[in-house]
Formats: sequence, C-alpha cells, structure tokens
Amino acid sequence: MHTSITRFRTTFPIPLFAACLFLLLTACATRTDRITPLDHNTQHALAAEIDHLVTAAFPDPDAPGCAVLVRVDGATILAKGYGVRSLDTGEPNMSDTNFRLASVTKQFTAAAILRLRDQGKLGLDESLIDVFPDFPAYGRTITIRHLLNHTSGLRGYEALMPDDMTVPILDAGVLEIMKAQDSGIFAPGDRYSYSNSGYAMLAMIVEARSGQRFADFLRDEFFEPLGMTDSVAFEDGRSTVPRRAYGYRRNDDGTYRLSDQSMTSSVLGDGGIYCSVGDYAKWADAWFDGRVLSPDSQELAWTPGKLDDGTATTYGFGWSVEEVDGLTRIYHTGSTSGFNNCARLVPDQRLCVVILSNRVGPQPAELATQIETLLLAAP
Repeated sequence: MHTSITRFRTTFPIPLFAACLFLLLTACATRTDRITPLDHNTQHALAAEIDHLVTAAFPDPDAPGCAVLVRVDGATILAKGYGVRSLDTGEPNMSDTNFRLASVTKQFTAAAILRLRDQGKLGLDESLIDVFPDFPAYGRTITIRHLLNHTSGLRGYEALMPDDMTVPILDAGVLEIMKAQDSGIFAPGDRYSYSNSGYAMLAMIVEARSGQRFADFLRDEFFEPLGMTDSVAFEDGRSTVPRRAYGYRRNDDGTYRLSDQSMTSSVLGDGGIYCSVGDYAKWADAWFDGRVLSPDSQELAWTPGKLDDGTATTYGFGWSVEEVDGLTRIYHTGSTSGFNNCARLVPDQRLCVVILSNRVGPQPAELATQIETLLLAAP
C-alpha cells in the first residue's frame, strides 16, 4: 500500500541531476503516503462544510437521522449525530449511538476468518466439505476463499426461506438451507455474485474452527481488545445494545414507521453487528496501525479477488476495493430493514468516513463519497 524513497549519493552531471530531482519532486507531490497534517483552521472549515452537507441530507432534528464520523491521520474532524435514535423517546443520535451495521458487518466476519488463518486454524482453500463433512457433494469445490470474495455460487438463502416463517432465521438455519441444496447457481470461481449466504456460512465456519459462538469470538478477538466496548453481534435474548438506534421507513405522508427487524435480521455473519461511529473509528485506526491482522492477511483483505479466468473483481475479503487517482479506497455499504450505512477508508491517507443511518434513504454512500472527495482535495 505504501511507497518508499531510498536516499543515495550520486556523481550525476548537474543537468542530469536536476532532471532527476525534478522527477523526484514530481513523484513526491503525487505520493499517496503523505500526510501533511491539516491545520486547526482547515479542520474547522472542513467540519463546518461537512456539517452543512449532512444537515442538508438529514434536516429534521426530530426525525430518524444518522451519526457521522470523519477522521484523518488520527485527528477527528467531525463526530456528530443528527436526528433521533428513537421516535418513542425522542433521544438524539450521537457519536456513541449504536446502529445495526447491516452489510458493513461483512468486514468483521472476514476479519474473523483471517484471524483464524493467522492462528493456523484454517486455510483459505479448504472446502465446505473440509469444514462440514456432511455438506452435499457440490460443496467439495466451494472454498473459504470463494465465500470471502463472493465467487462461491451459493444460492441466496432469502429466496429459499419458507413463506410461513414466524421466527427469524439464524446463521445455523442458513447452513441447513445450503445443505438442502444439490448445487449452486454457477461453478465456483466462474463469476462474482454478492452473497449473503456466503457470509452466514463464514460465521458458521468461525464457530466450527474456533470452538466459540461467533458473537463471542468477535467480542474476545476484536471488540474488547480494541476498546469497542459497546459493539456487539446482537442476539435477542442473549445480548443487549446500549444506546440503540431503531430503524424506520418514511411513509408517503412524510411520517415514519418502525421498520427495525425482519425475518433475516438475526443472521449475524452477513449483517448482525451493532456499532457506533465512535467505536468504528477505533476499528479503522486498528486497521491503519496493523493491529487487526497479520500484514499478509490484511493485504489479502484489501486486494480484489480474481475469477478463474483471471478477471479481477472489485471485492476483496469483506471490503469493496477501488483505485481512483492513484489511491486505493476501501469501503462497504450496508442497507437493511430501517438502516442504511457506508464506511469508507483511504489507507494511505489514514482517512475514515463513516455514516450510520437509522432510516431508509437518503443514500449515505453518496454522502460519504462526497465527504471523502472534499477531504482529499483539502490543502
């Protein structure tokens, strides 16, 4: 991710040395591993501009809203809540309000798998049958790597759930649905197809190889060591969510109705973590500092996958990855019943933008990208 410059003595002729110096200075001007710290006045101006953007998107202080955190190179530019976390109580969203992350959870699930890899408890090229010996034959060619980068071909569990379900499905239920199939929708590695089923399966693999419940593994390996003390893979009846935001959907008349849970909301691996923007900042800093995974595993997480024909995808392990203007940008969105989120990182700049919203729309992904662009253009 980072470049480096080696200093050396030279006996070049002056014109040639001048030309080399010009090229070196040009390279330095476009290097992506700066950073020139933002001064106080610049930070203040950026905070005011970002606050204006967010307020325009979430203007009603009495409606469901969002929390936003913007951080650059260890300096928090803005950490603020907008709107309320509960229409029943009127309590405001704040930087320590906990929102359901939805698919932003997938980076934690992938990190759990890679942590087990670092511990020598699994290999990425092990198959589903290696982990679950009673899995049908089609699982023999589906590897953990396929699950991580959405190239497994597993069928979507949502369309396979019984119509008369009255109790939310769990990750273990997704595993049973996958065991009831006799094939996937395409051969593993043939193409990219975003799969919630794959990440529910990954949560079950964590349990099989760690000997712990998935929620406990996340707590012990990540949340508690990183000081993310309010973050939780929420299980109704087993855990609680402090300062919990409830999800809402807007009616045609402009009012809001509670839309907090669905029959898929209890699946943990694909979207079941609750977290605040304040806790997420600790998570982002830990990635920037190399405290989440080994360097090799971190590089794998942030490297786009490849199909069997060599075509690159835009997804690593739990993260979408894009290259824009010479910068690697890592991000993930997440939307589910009543929640809509986006987290974006620019590792070389140690830049983090996270927006967690407890209502359906407006789209935090667009706002987060706009804020990221604003920050990268700052002097």
